[in-house]
Amino acid sequence: MWLTDDQQQLWRAYLVMSGRLQAALNRQLQHDHGLSLADYDVLVALSELSDCRMGALGARLGWEQSRVSHQLARMRTRGLIERSGSADDRRAAVVTLTADGRDALEAAAPGHAELVRSAVFDGMSRTQADALRRWTATVLERLS
Repeated sequence: MWLTDDQQQLWRAYLVMSGRLQAALNRQLQHDHGLSLADYDVLVALSELSDCRMGALGARLGWEQSRVSHQLARMRTRGLIERSGSADDRRAAVVTLTADGRDALEAAAPGHAELVRSAVFDGMSRTQADALRRWTATVLERLS
């Protein structure tokens, strides 16, 4: 069954908005800090997790294992992360931020937050924010 006209219009508007927001965030990070949005996402996740195994990182980001591996290889080459074996599980790889990775995140976060705030939240009412919070929680729950 097809989407209704109203659903189709809303769905396409969401996709366009999401794509443009991702592109704007990526451009700002690239221009100001030489980071991709994927780099930033990994840096944030690692800063919030104490013992981060690759599998947990992939689950946190919602990425396939191959995407995580390729992204981490690029970031390791640039000195943003370190990858080592786990002390308690020889099959697992633990990923940590380097000092350069932490510095990159701390430098990029203010501009990133400002863009998110200005593009997403500045024109949003409390009622809209509450509705968006409920909607995203519902969708994520259905996808679990």
